[in-house]
Amino acid sequence: MTNEEIIAKIHDFMIEEFEVESEKLIPEANLKDTLGLDSLDYIDLVVVIESNFKFKVKPEDFTDIASLQDFYDYVISRVNSKELA
Repeated sequence: MTNEEIIAKIHDFMIEEFEVESEKLIPEANLKDTLGLDSLDYIDLVVVIESNFKFKVKPEDFTDIASLQDFYDYVISRVNSKELA
């Protein structure tokens, strides 16, 4: 899966599952402040990631994720490491 495909999939579920407006989906967007995700949304986000990308997410993985770019980087890194395994 290419980085562009991963980002497109992330955008799709952010719009569908979390009702984020597509124009807000920019790399600099803050997940909490700009996109309006709260702690319950983070739990749902873990479920969506695990079902879409087929890897397990640890809660501590989210401690360094603030922006959408951080989120892209995290998912891309995990998908790429899974494909190499």
